Amino acid sequence: MLKLNQVHHIAIICSDYARSLQFYTKVLGFKIIAEHYRQERQSYKTDLALGEQYVVELFSFPNPPSRLTRPEATGLRHLAFEVDDIDVAVASLDQDGISHEPIRIDEYTHKRFVFFEDPDKLPIELYEK
Repeated sequence: MLKLNQVHHIAIICSDYARSLQFYTKVLGFKIIAEHYRQERQSYKTDLALGEQYVVELFSFPNPPSRLTRPEATGLRHLAFEVDDIDVAVASLDQDGISHEPIRIDEYTHKRFVFFEDPDKLPIELYEK
């Protein structure tokens, strides 16, 4: 059995690099820790941190295929981030014009959560602490 320590990072391929970079930095609050343009691939690779923790690699490639969202397909289902207060988080989404589902309650933990999408329709969940 492998001895894993933690999740190192999540890699995301976006269709519009500038739009996705704006979303992940200005809406979700990630900070850029490294940004590289790889000429041979016509691709950006940008490392994003949440606080001081490296979390997301944002990639751009020429003409990536669209993500299948409905029906849900095998593979990564969604990203989930913890927030202290779901009402404050939803108000921030509203202020930024980000549409989202209504707040729901987890039937097992009784915690509140909400779903919305990144610019490429990758589902993102905010889960209250």
